[in-house]
Amino acid sequence: MKSITHSFVLTSSVLAMVACAPAAFAQDVPQDAAAPSVAEGNEIVVTGQRASLEAARNVKKNSDLVVDSIVAEDIGKLPDTSVASALQRVAGVQVTNGFNNEIQSPIVRGLGDILTTLDGREIFTGVGRGFSFQDLPAEAIGGIDVYKSNSANLVEGGVAGVIDMKLQKPFNFDKGLTIAANGRVYNGRVSDKTSYTAGLLVANTWDVGDGRLGALIDVSYARNNFSRPVSFNCDPRSSNNGPAGAPGLVLPTCVGGTTDTGHNTRPQVNAALQWEVTPELELYLDGVYTGYRSEFATNFIFADLFAGSSISNGVASDDCFTAPVNPADGFLGDADNPAHLPQNLCIAKSATFNGVDALTSTQAKKQRTDQYVLGGGAKWNTDTIHVVFDASYIQSKNSNRAIIVDVAKHNTAVDVVVDDNGHGTSVMQGNPLGTPDGFVFANTLFQDLNKSNSRQYAFKLDTAFDIDSSFLRQMQFGARYSDRQGSFRAVAGGPGFPGPNRGTLVSSVGLPSDFMVRSPDSIPSLNGGEHWYTPNAGYLLNNTDDLRALYGAPAGDPDWDPTRNYDAAEKTFAAYVQGKYQLDIGDVSAIDGLFGVRVVSTSRTIDGTSRVIGGGAGGSDLFVPVNRDTSDVYILPNASIRFKATDQLQFRATYAKTVSRPTFGDLNPGLSLAAPGGNPNVILTGTGGNPDLKAQQSNNFDVTAEYYFGRSSYLSLAGYMRKLKDRVAGDNTVQVIDGQTYRITQPRNLGSSELKGIEAAGQVFFDFLPEGFDGFGVMGTFTYADSKVTTKGDELEGQQLLGVSKYSYTAGALYEKYGITARVVYTWRSGFNDSTFGIGTLTGSQDDVQFNKVKSNGRLDFSVGYDVTPNITVTVDGVNVNGGKYYSYFDNPSFPHDIRLDDKFYGMSVRVKY
Repeated sequence: MKSITHSFVLTSSVLAMVACAPAAFAQDVPQDAAAPSVAEGNEIVVTGQRASLEAARNVKKNSDLVVDSIVAEDIGKLPDTSVASALQRVAGVQVTNGFNNEIQSPIVRGLGDILTTLDGREIFTGVGRGFSFQDLPAEAIGGIDVYKSNSANLVEGGVAGVIDMKLQKPFNFDKGLTIAANGRVYNGRVSDKTSYTAGLLVANTWDVGDGRLGALIDVSYARNNFSRPVSFNCDPRSSNNGPAGAPGLVLPTCVGGTTDTGHNTRPQVNAALQWEVTPELELYLDGVYTGYRSEFATNFIFADLFAGSSISNGVASDDCFTAPVNPADGFLGDADNPAHLPQNLCIAKSATFNGVDALTSTQAKKQRTDQYVLGGGAKWNTDTIHVVFDASYIQSKNSNRAIIVDVAKHNTAVDVVVDDNGHGTSVMQGNPLGTPDGFVFANTLFQDLNKSNSRQYAFKLDTAFDIDSSFLRQMQFGARYSDRQGSFRAVAGGPGFPGPNRGTLVSSVGLPSDFMVRSPDSIPSLNGGEHWYTPNAGYLLNNTDDLRALYGAPAGDPDWDPTRNYDAAEKTFAAYVQGKYQLDIGDVSAIDGLFGVRVVSTSRTIDGTSRVIGGGAGGSDLFVPVNRDTSDVYILPNASIRFKATDQLQFRATYAKTVSRPTFGDLNPGLSLAAPGGNPNVILTGTGGNPDLKAQQSNNFDVTAEYYFGRSSYLSLAGYMRKLKDRVAGDNTVQVIDGQTYRITQPRNLGSSELKGIEAAGQVFFDFLPEGFDGFGVMGTFTYADSKVTTKGDELEGQQLLGVSKYSYTAGALYEKYGITARVVYTWRSGFNDSTFGIGTLTGSQDDVQFNKVKSNGRLDFSVGYDVTPNITVTVDGVNVNGGKYYSYFDNPSFPHDIRLDDKFYGMSVRVKY
């Protein structure tokens, strides 16, 4: 409660100062809306980040929709190296920190079902519907628009909204040659390695006949070194059903940790041509390539506590309760299950587990993504007619490779502290894993391989006709056709080591002396931060066939698993009509808005494979090809109204229906069925996708109040509601197939949810202060997100959506004067439910679902730049300088789950422009 109170106090104070955040967008504002420097008479000169925020503010004011925007200078002036990092500054957007310490997975108003477009063209990664925002460097971007309400002319596909990224274009720059270069080096305090980014942009425009010609090329390259230590307690378990010696305690099933250590690189190049043939006609052609390469290892250390021989030195906390326990395994269970018996338990403070097997594992991984986008078209504008035709092609290739080897040592004693200031701490007595001798092979040689390839052709025509009327001002018509294909191949698993599991010494099989290596990083809360020995990641990736021979498997990658493979083809045709109206009321006031409808028809074919285990000759598995053709039509109306009370104050309300298509993986028609047996009383099982899934649908309502004042300042308040149906959820059903009864686990359109919330945003620049102080400004956002699962019978009915914080805010201050540009931003989100893990466990509750909960967390970033000359700027920056960490716990704060050490970075950059 303290942290929530803190958030309200800070947010209220910031908004009271007219605080704010990134602004909004209008569908009619041209891409080159970045504001130029202004100097008229005694007016204040506006440049750099202030010009960007002013441009975004003006876009918000003039927009037809509820949209937040970031323009290029805004990104460039922040210590943000990717689009995902920049998006966390937008009201209503929440993000997570990934395994490689990069910001990723933005959600808009509690939903991740976002359509991503690049210059208005749909873009995706692999065979998914979403896009990996971190793969596109911020340096390549001219602006980002986050659409929170929809109109008929926007491409469908995101119930949460649309994020449109805009690349730089040659006509964005002044006439003549423009050369801009940038470089940044930064160091992580955990990884303790220097990373870098570098980019070069060259653009030129020429007068040609009655028009002009522009060309641009932008290249960049980034290398990011990372290490992210994580330590964890496993699921809570009753000691009454575990090793003897400490009855009545709740203890972790296991303890351990991981470090993801390695690097990734991201090459990027984009080029554009624009030809203004006449003042009315423009032709354009552009292309983008983005790449992602990563080689890293998840180094894993683990102690299987409940497989030990005994427990000693058990100490109970004061947190005691009665809870149902499954006597078969000791896991805390469900009061509604008569087999789960009540026990009086206390969460343990600490204990020692004896005779434990300790393991290390190396998960050596290589990942690669290649993304290509090519597009072109024409724009024709007269006084009353506006036409845009665009054709595009996108291809996305993705591959992932993981080779995993586990090793172990026997008979280890482990001292465990369950809650050590919010996280678990454990020490393996004598640090037996800190020496390379005595390890034995454990488990299988696990090979997790997959690749995907997807391409799409799209053609779009947008037209608008201005009307000389006192009410209806414009009619818009358009259509879009897309043809997408995707394929996915995967296999996972592998052979066990010959002989008894955990019975063969690593040193006895002739592997090179450097097969076991010291872990590249350590974990502060495990073994006092000591390193351990683990299989060599480089050997696993480069000598995989040697390991396959050792484990008795054939050379070469295993064949793809037919039941995981699929091929998909999807064709979509959409058409829309939309009217734009305006009714003037006096000299200043007016009412305007949009009304329209978009009709979308989709047809798809998906090929997969079903497997009947033991259903073939001689008891072999039987693989049966499966094909499904489906189609659907959706009608998506929209309407909006804006009341301009004065030139400074306006109100708006919008409604739109949106859809998100299911992923190809969920649509895979393949089934894996257990082999029929001889017992008619046993229901067989099966798993698979569901080609009959419908698109998720949402009815969206938004209202806003907006007040604009001064040259660059504003306040806004927004309320929203989303009512969703046909959410995809896993489900078990009984089906009769070929006369056999199966319990099939498949995704189905079962889910419904409701989201509502409030967003406040604002920014103010203190132009009225004396000389020198008039360069200061403040900004901030606040979001209250009330999400609720409304699916009848769902275990989460009435609960918040997973992964959504109820409160979040951004508060910042900036300064721009005398060639100095400075900005400090604090971004905070409240705790949230990450996942479920049981019913009626750690609080004595008998009915409620129990959650793995994440604590509130905030990150402080800053940047300070100085214009050495009008063309050269040097900047120092810091990311997460407060050292914010990720803490989670098993429903009860007395039983922590994990701590993830998010890195803090300090960097320096140079920007040159001529």
